[in-house]
Amino acid sequence: MSKIPLTAKGAEKLRAELHRLKHEERPRIIQAIADAREHGDLKENAEYHAAREQQGFVEGRIQELESKLANAQIIDPTTVNAAPKIVFGATVVLEDTDSGEEVTYQIVGDEEADIKQGLISVSSPIARALIGREEGDEAVVHAPSGEHVYEVVEVRYE
Repeated sequence: MSKIPLTAKGAEKLRAELHRLKHEERPRIIQAIADAREHGDLKENAEYHAAREQQGFVEGRIQELESKLANAQIIDPTTVNAAPKIVFGATVVLEDTDSGEEVTYQIVGDEEADIKQGLISVSSPIARALIGREEGDEAVVHAPSGEHVYEVVEVRYE
């Protein structure tokens, strides 16, 4: 299996979720199943079936997180010495050449991407257009909504 790139912050977030699932959710669900069993007939016991279904989701997510963390290549953006070029982990300030609007994105792994927090996946069209560029360069992004041209205003590693 190929390595999954993650920032140090993203890996820490996944570890925290894994810890919560193993040490809070799993015991709570096991207790809920035990409580539901005490009610008797399991065939028509909705609480029991709901708890078992929830257990399946949690166990699946635990396996998924363990697999991703085991195959992760953790990259700390503060130790990447790629400036002035844009690489994985860079925080980039861009200006849309049409509207003049500025946006800030950090290029992160697929698992930790969250556009609402300004975290874009390294495999997204914007990140692919930015990798290898420097401050002052223009990047043409081919998005489903059309072609957008951005000027790279600032590149930093934090």
